[in-house]
Amino acid sequence: MNLRDRWRSTSENILIPIGAVLASLVVFGIFCAVQGKNPIAIYGTIYQSAFGNSFSWQGTLIRAAPLMLTSLCTALPAMLGLTIIGNEGALIVGGLGAIAMGLALSSLPPIMVQIAMAMAGLIAGGLWIMFVGAIKYYRGVNETISSLLMNYIAIAVLNTLVEGPMRDPSSLNKPSSFPLAAVNMLQSIPNSRVHYGLIYGLVACAIAYFLIHRTTFGFAVRTVGGNIRAAKIAGLPVGKLTLIVTFLGGSCAGLAGMVEIAAIHGSANASLNADYGYSGILVAFIARQNPLVAVLVAVLMGGILASGSALQRSFGLPDATVLLFQGIVFLAILFSESLYGRLDFFKDREPEVKIDASATVV
Repeated sequence: MNLRDRWRSTSENILIPIGAVLASLVVFGIFCAVQGKNPIAIYGTIYQSAFGNSFSWQGTLIRAAPLMLTSLCTALPAMLGLTIIGNEGALIVGGLGAIAMGLALSSLPPIMVQIAMAMAGLIAGGLWIMFVGAIKYYRGVNETISSLLMNYIAIAVLNTLVEGPMRDPSSLNKPSSFPLAAVNMLQSIPNSRVHYGLIYGLVACAIAYFLIHRTTFGFAVRTVGGNIRAAKIAGLPVGKLTLIVTFLGGSCAGLAGMVEIAAIHGSANASLNADYGYSGILVAFIARQNPLVAVLVAVLMGGILASGSALQRSFGLPDATVLLFQGIVFLAILFSESLYGRLDFFKDREPEVKIDASATVV
């Protein structure tokens, strides 16, 4: 790919998502205007609530941490050509695995408990999504539908456990598991209220980018995603790659569940199902499956989520208004996928060939 082609491809990957987001802002503004609200004032409130000061930034980063991790559950399998949307389910089972491990090993030193919880979350989430990859490759089951349905299975498992075998008898109004000891909770970064889960997210995205774009393993994965028949002819182990990549994607979402348990909730309860998995899908799509870009998009999306309560207080809008905004953005991004390779602005114009009419054919 020459420099001009690379510039056009990069421009297309940047400008089309930006255009889709801007279009969604217009649509959401119209919705607010219909409700009798000032769209400019609403956007100003969103900005102030998300990035207006140090306190707002910290709230945004707290919400961005799980979004970085859950976005990889969609972004990594997408390199294989798989559309996985089971992020929420992997997050939930990862959180359940983490709390079970944390309670079982509560007598160990805190650092060992946290490592064991992280490993339990990774393995639980990884196996959950790897099952989706397995039935896709070996049985031809559509991965999008199966991963979506497994979200509901995970929610049902969560409710069954926290209202049954794992329930703390003292949790009356809101059934929850037994809580983690305070010393085993994930601590905050010094001089801030942002927990170390943010570091987990940043490191995971950096490793994912290096693995996919800078290693032979990543080249093999992208080859499978580009043309699976050619990959099989070349002798690539497609089934093995499918299992590995789906496990890695699910393990990132499972780690997000561990972060939510160990840094936010302290126990497993219905609040674990906070839609971070679904928002992670949107982050992955806006970032065009690029793990590094997903970091920036996760921060932006975290800011939008952080503004929900402010919109409710200032404008009387429901807290779910930000979810409506997310839905509009998601639809705009899905529509924008049809524009790649179709806009003349991003196409290389072929030089015109002039034919001399006076020329004779010998």
